[in-house]
Amino acid sequence: MSQEFAPVAFDDIEAARDRLDDESVVKRTPVERSTSLDDLTGGEVHLKMEHLQWTGSFKTRGAYNRIAQSVADGGTERVVAASAGNHAQGVALAATKLGVDSTIVMPRGAPQAKVDATRSYGADVELVGSDFREAMAHAKGLVDDDATEFVHAYDDPAIVAGQGTLGLEMYDDLPSVDTVVVPIGGGGLVSGIATAFAERSPETRIVGVQAAGAATVAESLRKGTAVSLDSVDTIADGIATGGVSELTLSLIDEHVDEVVTVTDGEIARAVLLLLERAKQVVEGAGAASVAAIVSDELDVRGETVMPLLSGGNLDMTMLQTVLVHALTDREQLLRLRVRIDDRPGKMEEVSGLIADHGANIQTVRHDRSAPELDVGEAHLVFQIETSGSSQSRTIVRSIRDHGYEVRHVNA
Repeated sequence: MSQEFAPVAFDDIEAARDRLDDESVVKRTPVERSTSLDDLTGGEVHLKMEHLQWTGSFKTRGAYNRIAQSVADGGTERVVAASAGNHAQGVALAATKLGVDSTIVMPRGAPQAKVDATRSYGADVELVGSDFREAMAHAKGLVDDDATEFVHAYDDPAIVAGQGTLGLEMYDDLPSVDTVVVPIGGGGLVSGIATAFAERSPETRIVGVQAAGAATVAESLRKGTAVSLDSVDTIADGIATGGVSELTLSLIDEHVDEVVTVTDGEIARAVLLLLERAKQVVEGAGAASVAAIVSDELDVRGETVMPLLSGGNLDMTMLQTVLVHALTDREQLLRLRVRIDDRPGKMEEVSGLIADHGANIQTVRHDRSAPELDVGEAHLVFQIETSGSSQSRTIVRSIRDHGYEVRHVNA
């Protein structure tokens, strides 16, 4: 996958930093040490909190760099982009700041909060298609004159260079960093950051993270060409592109040391972990870096490590989904199915056993239609809040000790 020349050079990133020298466009985001993550990983963990950026993600960096160059070259009056959310907001803000119109095409299922935010930054939003690919096809069709330019989310050297300014900032924040961990969707972010570190600190390990339901980089590297998925399945919509480009793949191949994948369950746990321990609301894509360092996929023991929290645009409906999943995984939300003789007093008796152990019953329902039940039997299905797995095991044991058949039905 070698090339005769680098599609994105370090000088391009430095030039992008000069263009972005405006706090109203891109601000310097903080870094915070997390002793909780230190304990969980055995490393020294410094969180790069780019989710606190304007628009809630890093995307404005690349969008502004691309549009600023187009405006400087003359003739661009309108930009068009396709995005599920974060790129949309970055393009909308950048275009408004630079005095050009913007039209953003988003899938019909895009979170309403991201649609509303994109409009608030000054863009016209069109909701088209069921996924990113269909939105992209429609957006490209809107480029119908020389004054309109399509702004790709990652397949553009100017976009990559703009995202690379975050790499310069991360190095300046912590020059001694051993490992930098970066989420990968289309690869523009990790490509830019890795290119910056290749110049500033080539000994720093760069690790990319993909969601298992949208992972393409490992196969792309193996085949030597960018491959894509027909469909993706992940809660991390910000990295659910389903493919990288030849441009970003070449930079990943050259500068990224390792690529790992994490499951949606691991991402959900990382979102909850950041909420509880770091007091930060981070979307699934942004939490993927933390999911990686607390998983078995990545060993950072004894290292100074900087996971990038790349975005914080977490839709409240998705937050609810993530929290329910993570709390169920911890057995703080417990669903039990108890087989009973369908007689008066049985619900009260089983409910009392649960209450005796200090757990809260959220819901309970009768089910008399299961095929395994005999005549005169029923299931009671409880949803219970507990303090965790220890209390959950105690409750289950108590119900069984009183002669009831009980099963976990969380799955």
